[in-house]
This record gives sequence, structure tokens and C-alpha cells, in this order.
Amino acid sequence: MKSKHTFMPSFILVCLFVICGNFTIYAQNTSNFIEIKGIVTDEKSNDRLVFSDLIIKNTNISTVTNIDGEFALKIPMQHKNGFIVITHLGYEKKEISIPSTNEKLKIKLTPAVTSLETVQLVAKTGDAKSLVLETLQKKGTLYNNSNTLMTAFYRETIKKRRKNASLSEAVVKIHKQPYSTYRKDNIELVKARKNTNYDRLDTLALKLQGGPFSNLYTDLVKYPEFIFTQEDIDNYEFSFGKSTNINSKLVYVVNFKQTPLVKTPLYYGKLYIDAETLALINAIYSLNVENKELSSQMFVRKKPRRVDVHPTKATYRVNYRIQNGKWHYAYSNILLSFKVNWKGKLFNSIYTLNSEMAVTDWEIHNTKIATLKNQMLRPSTILTDQASGFSDPEFWGEYNIIEPEKSIENAIEKIKRQLKKT
Repeated sequence: MKSKHTFMPSFILVCLFVICGNFTIYAQNTSNFIEIKGIVTDEKSNDRLVFSDLIIKNTNISTVTNIDGEFALKIPMQHKNGFIVITHLGYEKKEISIPSTNEKLKIKLTPAVTSLETVQLVAKTGDAKSLVLETLQKKGTLYNNSNTLMTAFYRETIKKRRKNASLSEAVVKIHKQPYSTYRKDNIELVKARKNTNYDRLDTLALKLQGGPFSNLYTDLVKYPEFIFTQEDIDNYEFSFGKSTNINSKLVYVVNFKQTPLVKTPLYYGKLYIDAETLALINAIYSLNVENKELSSQMFVRKKPRRVDVHPTKATYRVNYRIQNGKWHYAYSNILLSFKVNWKGKLFNSIYTLNSEMAVTDWEIHNTKIATLKNQMLRPSTILTDQASGFSDPEFWGEYNIIEPEKSIENAIEKIKRQLKKT
């Protein structure tokens, strides 16, 4: 059985490297905000909670915790006496006042208890497949249907085995189209910086084509065609997992995987669906890469003839956030691993590409969002190679970013030292 599936547009270019490009740095006034930092953990186990949401109450300003459970949040002075709301799937919501000191915050969340009503509520929905279909049909009513301008932070790293070989970061504006329309979203580049250590990439440079668009297309509500379509929905098996909750609201967990008869690589994972509204609030899924030849064709666009490249892992995550009764795209993460074999060589190389994008602020536009052609990115974009900005500690100014994890912090420090030497 063949599938007419449209695959997630995250393409990897394997090619001889070329160093090119430069970028303009924009000055920022950093006197009208305060910055707080901290860590979010489980109250009982003390485990660090990854991808927790932190939002300044009564605003759209937000950030997420990194892979170490750490965060940094820039707060405009007019909100310094406000509150921060912290949420995480499977935990009770917590609200704290914004501190007046620079002391690092230690925020502990309490695991939520799922009620015994779960089995009865699941029974009301019928089978898991019907629930998913009903969820996908609700995008016009449950999700933001206004033209929205979103500020987001994007980070992309490439590692050869455990060593960082490339680091790209950018602030972008997402011109988000209403969920009820089929119009594609656009992305405007605000500012960016990138550094690549080609010595660590040997004679090959792996580049992620699509950049921020790859993460934006994980929005399954806006772009269901990359996972579930009318043609291939029957190629999946759906089943209920153990329910959980968020903000004291019950959340269904639906597991999905491709049927045994389907040989084309499809996806498997979990969908988290709000039990009351049937809105998709979170999805974690992976591509089946057991078939090396077919999965390689999905990602590799260009490579030398003597090189064999195939993915060993392709995982995706997308989170949604609710504001004023409407859900919207909030965060996504893509992790891709590739094995590179040179014909005639004994040893292979392992490359890992990780990209993430977090919406840090947004506003509704009552009129159609203008298109600034000279600043708009294309879905085929590869972020320009350049090192500008790493020597400037105030490079991001007032823009919120995802707090860099320890390995990325170390990479940035090394880049700074290299720049000082030159």
C-alpha cells in the first residue's frame, strides 16, 4: 500500500562548504526592561522541567524553559509589578509575583492528579481516530482567526557527534494567517547571528534548508497535510493512552503509528487534546526511519556521489498556548540525526541538527499584514553564515530569547574568544 503523504519540509543539504554573507546589526535601547532568570523543577522529584511556559500575566509576552529547565525573561518596566504564570503539561499552574531582585528564581511545580472520571469521559468520545478527526476539524473555531504578528526567537545548532560545529540564532516576525484560511504564513527576519566551525565539519557542511519555516510547519493545526491527510489518515492506527491534565483541565492522550501494511515512512507519536474543547494543545512525534533509502530521500537534497547519508532520528514537538479563549502556535522543536559514510572509509560521522522556535510576543492586526519583500524569508532559506553579534552582550536588546543550554553557552564563549583574537 502506498501513501500520498506530504512530508514535513525539513531538508538537509550535504555539500562542499562555502563561506558567504554578512549582516547588519541593529542598536537596541536596553534601559526600559528588567531581566529575570531561573529554573523550573518538579516539586517532588526536583527534576528539571523542559519546555515549561512562562507568561507575564495579562500580556502576550512569554518564553519557555530550555533543555536544562532554565529560562530568562525580559519584562518591560510597565509590567515590573505584575505576575508570571508558569504552566507545564501534567502539572498545576503556578503564579508568582515578579521579583525586584536579580536573584535566580527556583520555581517548583506540583504534579497534577488525573481524576477517576477519565475512563468515563474517554468513553463519550468514541474511538481515538474519530477524536483526532473531530479535533482537526475545529481549527476554525478554537484557534486564532485574526491576522497576527508574532515575535519569535529561533535557534539552530549542528553538532558533529558531541561537538558544536554551527550555531545560528535569529529574532523573526511571523506573519500568522488565520487558522480558518489556507493562506501560508510568512516570516520576516529582524536580526540574526551565526558562526560555523568548518574544521569540525571536515569537508562537508550540513545545512538545514527552511530554517524557521521548518519549525513553523510543525503547526499541525495549520498544516495537517504534513502528517494527516484525507488520503493517508487510514494508514495510521490510533489508540488512547493514559490521560493527563494541564491547568486543572483534563487532557486526552492519543497514540498513533503507521499500520503494518504501509512501507512508506510515516510518523508515530502522541497527541494531547483538551477534553473540554477537543483542541490540540501539544504533539510529540517522530518519523519512522527504519527504511534507510526512503527516509534518506525525504531529507537529503544534495550530496557528493561518494557519500551515503541517512537519518537515524527525526523527532518533532509542537506546543500551543491559549489566550482570550483562542489557541495559537507557541513553540516547536526539531531534532534530526544523520549518519554520513564515505565510500572506502572505515569510520562514519554522526551529525545532529536541532532547531527550536518560541513565540515571545504577539499582537492582532485588524488589517492584512504587510509584506516587506526585502526582509521576508523563503521556505528554502538557509540562514546566512556570519559571526556578527557574538561579541556584543546586548545584541538581542529587549527581545526575549530561549536561555541557551550549557553546551550552547560554552560554544558562544568560545566564539567570543575567537573573535577577540581576530
